[in-house]
Amino acid sequence: MASEDLRPILSGWPFEPGQITVRIIRGRDGKQKVQMRLDLGLLQMELDGRPDGQRPKGYESLLDYHLERLARHEERNGTDLGFTLSSEECQALREEALMYYHRYLSLFVLEDFARVERDTARNLRVLDLCRRCAAHEWDRVVMEQYRPYIVMMNARARASQAMRAGTFKSALAHVEAGMRTIREFYERHDSSEAYEQSSEVQILRALRHEIAQRLPIGAIERLKRKLDRALQEERYEDAARLRDQIKSLQGNAETEA
Repeated sequence: MASEDLRPILSGWPFEPGQITVRIIRGRDGKQKVQMRLDLGLLQMELDGRPDGQRPKGYESLLDYHLERLARHEERNGTDLGFTLSSEECQALREEALMYYHRYLSLFVLEDFARVERDTARNLRVLDLCRRCAAHEWDRVVMEQYRPYIVMMNARARASQAMRAGTFKSALAHVEAGMRTIREFYERHDSSEAYEQSSEVQILRALRHEIAQRLPIGAIERLKRKLDRALQEERYEDAARLRDQIKSLQGNAETEA
């Protein structure tokens, strides 16, 4: 009988405090799995579908099951009024969302940004569904505290994909959209000051700066920067020449437009 002791596996893969340690392995079914090393063991998750590989009630996830229930209710009644989620159902959705959290955190470390985008968008739908349909107030709001973090991770995943494709303006737009969504969240909760102190906002600001540094600078913008430098250094002849070049380029741009 094969031993079920995990120590041989764990001893060859030491836990590193403060680090998110993950890897991709191939399971006995031939499919790739993602593993996350924990202090007392490891998590193994499917790359697609529900992380534990289960199909609750025949659906990919409990979220899909409840969204289908909601759609059928709206089709029958023309409204979502009367559709509610019990505390037990909301608790099960929260436990399921935790699985997806562990997976998208692992996938971010592995730079699988497309799947991170997928899983973070999915968990945002859980928050939206509970806020909209939970029967009890506590279940409607308890997960809202995580919304800025999930939005931030979704924005990072989108921006990272755009940067990988070399579309830095799109990357910048994804970051700024995430920051707007977080600002709106805090404004809804009358916590505008919390926005400035938010660690999620600080992360996105740092990413925005990184992207801005990699944006291609147009010819006119480069000349304007040189003009500012020439004026600061009182090189007026150079400044006059640069002004002429800028006017010439601007004239050409207007003609082409």
